[in-house]
Amino acid sequence: MSPTNDSVMLEVKDLNKNFGNVHAVRNLTFEVRKGEVLGFLGPNGAGKTTTMRIITCFIPASSGTVKVSGMDTVQNDLEVRKRIGYLPENNPLYLDMTVDEYLKFAGEIRGLKGAQLTNRIHDMFQVCGLAKMANRQIGKLSKGYKQRVGLAQAMLHNPDLLILDEPMSGLDPNQIIEIRQLIKKMGEEKTVIYCSHILSEVAATCNRILIINDGAIVASGTPDELTAGASKTSGYMLKVKGDKASVQAKLSAIPGITGVTVQESGEWLEATITSGKEDVGEKIYKCVSENGWSLAELKRHSASLEDVFTQLTRG
Repeated sequence: MSPTNDSVMLEVKDLNKNFGNVHAVRNLTFEVRKGEVLGFLGPNGAGKTTTMRIITCFIPASSGTVKVSGMDTVQNDLEVRKRIGYLPENNPLYLDMTVDEYLKFAGEIRGLKGAQLTNRIHDMFQVCGLAKMANRQIGKLSKGYKQRVGLAQAMLHNPDLLILDEPMSGLDPNQIIEIRQLIKKMGEEKTVIYCSHILSEVAATCNRILIINDGAIVASGTPDELTAGASKTSGYMLKVKGDKASVQAKLSAIPGITGVTVQESGEWLEATITSGKEDVGEKIYKCVSENGWSLAELKRHSASLEDVFTQLTRG
């Protein structure tokens, strides 16, 4: 069932962008619902940044339309800009300003003033963990704190649509967890488009993922849908004690198993097992039990988001 117009925050239709003879974006058509966190993925040169720049009114499209909250980005560009927060990958900052000065400057550009501006800056200090850095010069901050300042300016005016291009760049593991939780929280009431090469973070953060390659959409769905659809086989890793030849023969004889590789690892045997989409885990465990092998580990593995990404963007 397609969403109603009231539930759509971003609508991209038949979008194209040419730079001379280079066709950077090819007939992109997709929608992003209100309250959705969309992962927007693609290899370098796929057209991600070009698409984001068109959506944010930085550059015009060669053809096609983009609407934010039903407003055309060409006909209503000023109103659209008010509703968008954008953190570009290069995170442009005024390095000679303090954090407080920069956020005041950014807020005033956005039309905030007085108590409203002061309150929003205070909120961003708390949300982005910048309170202790308020009077520090931006140029003297670490890369992680600079990234937090960029996030703060993107969210300062409380936008309906937040576009984040590599927001985890330069953050340590604890900061990544904090920003991931922040993005999820924002996704409960706002729409977020999240561009990143850290695919594990995209899978952990986003409701839906859209992958583009060579300027065109090659896949769209939830992380589970993409990994399930991409994998024609699944497999298991088994760690047991037993006779190597017997383990090889007994496992290979199990219906549904298509391949078994057994290697010695100290006093243990490690078996890599491939199968079709059928779950043969119970059969493997039963085989181990019936043959009296000592079992250390049995785990299933299937296609990861990295596998899907590689398949779709490398042919």
